[in-house]
Amino acid sequence: MPGLIHIYCGDGKGKTTAAMGLAVRCAGSGRKVLLLQFLKDGRSSEFASLSHVPNIEVIPQTRTFGFTWTLTPEEKSEAAAYYSGLLEEAFRRAGDFDLLILDEALGACATGMTDEPRLLSLLDGKPEPLEVVLTGRDPSRALLDRADYVTEMKMVKHPFEKGVSAREGIEY
Repeated sequence: MPGLIHIYCGDGKGKTTAAMGLAVRCAGSGRKVLLLQFLKDGRSSEFASLSHVPNIEVIPQTRTFGFTWTLTPEEKSEAAAYYSGLLEEAFRRAGDFDLLILDEALGACATGMTDEPRLLSLLDGKPEPLEVVLTGRDPSRALLDRADYVTEMKMVKHPFEKGVSAREGIEY
């Protein structure tokens, strides 16, 4: 059975949460999951749990760069090279896995932190049985067209609007 491409996008909460739920479901069925996160510092609470789940492997973040809009052009270039290297590593290793999750890959493409044409090429050349999940905001038309599933999370109401900061274990 061929692996399909999923996109979880939108301005609402739940994109990463949905992807992590799929990782747990896949691992629970005995399949192997590889997880890579872009644009985050690797300290999100889900990694504390998922890194201990059998059949799930997390590619660790060894560098953090901060928010893309605060970076200098030199820092953006350095971050883009770093994230592009991680993307290449993920697809190089993906043949040993059943599910590849690229959390925040859409945001990485939209902000120039990874090369979208290269991501599209990697998706086109992925091992046939590999399932791939891309999460984040602002997917391009080309990425939407490649996907078999597209789920948009829409914010209707969020406590941030009332000044409630992101909470550990809930938002991160």
